[in-house]
Amino acid sequence: MAGKTSNQSAKVAKQAIAKRVAAKPILLAGGNPQIAKADGDAPVQAYIAAMPGWKRDVGRRLDALIARTVPGVRKAVKWNSPLYGVEGQGWFLGIHCFTTYVKVAFFRGTSLRPVPSGESRNKDTRYLDIHEGDQLDEAQLAAWVKQASQLPGERM
Repeated sequence: MAGKTSNQSAKVAKQAIAKRVAAKPILLAGGNPQIAKADGDAPVQAYIAAMPGWKRDVGRRLDALIARTVPGVRKAVKWNSPLYGVEGQGWFLGIHCFTTYVKVAFFRGTSLRPVPSGESRNKDTRYLDIHEGDQLDEAQLAAWVKQASQLPGERM
């Protein structure tokens, strides 16, 4: 009987997450989508779908590149930002929309080679800012993603 109750609880929890994800997101300051905190691919895809204009294509490209580079990557949305991680190792990367760019945060960015150029107040974090019309160096980005996924991640 306990197994049946557990299965029902899991089903109800999944339905609640799906309902939150299905709601039309509000865009916060800078055009950042407000997505309910949840684990998995569905909330990340909801975030990407809600990214305004040219940023949506950047989000799709980033998500696909990360998934190709790190098979089995763990995904979640927390603090209105998609996070990518490795099970048991924490989060290695986050994405966030701003008014004129998409920010990619490498949480252990100072350990990457070459080090991404965007500095942070956090001594370990480095950023890559992607503006409309920028040509993404996908080979470099994939190299950073691979390196970042092999480092201890952030616990959030």
